[in-house]
Amino acid sequence: MEKNEHAAMEFRSGLNCAQAVLGEYVEEFGASADSAARIACGFGGGMGHTGGTCGAVTGAIMVLGLATCDSDPRDTVSRIRVHGLVQSFLAEFNARHGATDCRRLLGCDISTPEGYSEAQISGLFETRCEVYVKDAVEILETIL
Repeated sequence: MEKNEHAAMEFRSGLNCAQAVLGEYVEEFGASADSAARIACGFGGGMGHTGGTCGAVTGAIMVLGLATCDSDPRDTVSRIRVHGLVQSFLAEFNARHGATDCRRLLGCDISTPEGYSEAQISGLFETRCEVYVKDAVEILETIL
């Protein structure tokens, strides 16, 4: 099974978007799936259902850090390299979807009870969010 399909399956099984994307790579880079799921827990729904940056995007950014940051987190060269990869990721995600924040990606404000209800009733989490998870992993595959 392709990584993007597996991440989508994990998303459908109950993980949030950030957990599904990060979880697809975490063991590959020496971290535990359980720790990754706990770390990414608050990033779903645009960081705690605030409608901010999409969790698939933040999960991907965490993957880029795990995959390419040197073991010394103070290493400036490593940080600059990661920032370049993050910028490449964001540019491609934006090119595909026109935004990186949940409000614009979903077309409603899930930080409000009305907006969250609208997203649920419209099936946006099942339809759009799954696409964002798949695309985040697909873009990571081209970058890594």
